[in-house]
Amino acid sequence: MKNIKRVLAVVGVLAVMMCAAGCARLQSGIHDLHGSIIGNEYNIDIFDNMGIRTLRSHGKRIDIDNNIVEEKTYSSATDEWYSTKTLSSVITITIDGKQLISCGDTCIFYDKRLAPEYEFYLDQVVESDSSGILDSTLISGKVNSIKNEFGKPMVVVIKSQMGAPIYAFSGDKVYWEIQEDLPRFTKLMIDGKALYIHRANFQIVDKALLD
Repeated sequence: MKNIKRVLAVVGVLAVMMCAAGCARLQSGIHDLHGSIIGNEYNIDIFDNMGIRTLRSHGKRIDIDNNIVEEKTYSSATDEWYSTKTLSSVITITIDGKQLISCGDTCIFYDKRLAPEYEFYLDQVVESDSSGILDSTLISGKVNSIKNEFGKPMVVVIKSQMGAPIYAFSGDKVYWEIQEDLPRFTKLMIDGKALYIHRANFQIVDKALLD
């Protein structure tokens, strides 16, 4: 009888573990940008390299297609040209059945329940120097100056490819991961809400580190 009870206990634990794993996969699947996003509504904001927003949209069903192209490559070893498949910089975004094609711009997709706590590009406090490279001390100074506006202990700063700050979010639990099926995309989770960035830089900073 004792052995039967032990077996039943082990089976029960395994069942709970399998259920938990299945629920975790289901929750992750809701936020995956591979194929379709259905259920949560997302804002889609597009910025140029200097952090100026050029387009805003939103939708409940989003598809991302990475375009593969063939490139001619020369081999000095064989003195021949051959074709290789490579990832294009062009992505096709389908939002509720309507298409948007983007190349090179910074694209940010975030759950509509996840509102930025600060939008840097609105006050345009960041300026470039003669070489076009943004002054990082100016950026950090601005983030420090608005420290008290962040309600949670972890601060996420999203920046354009040239380093211009765009958005700041904060949360209690923040982590990031690379999307293998979405090259050039990074997925961040902020208190259980998803944020995807394409061709952008980001920093996750403990609020206590800010002056």
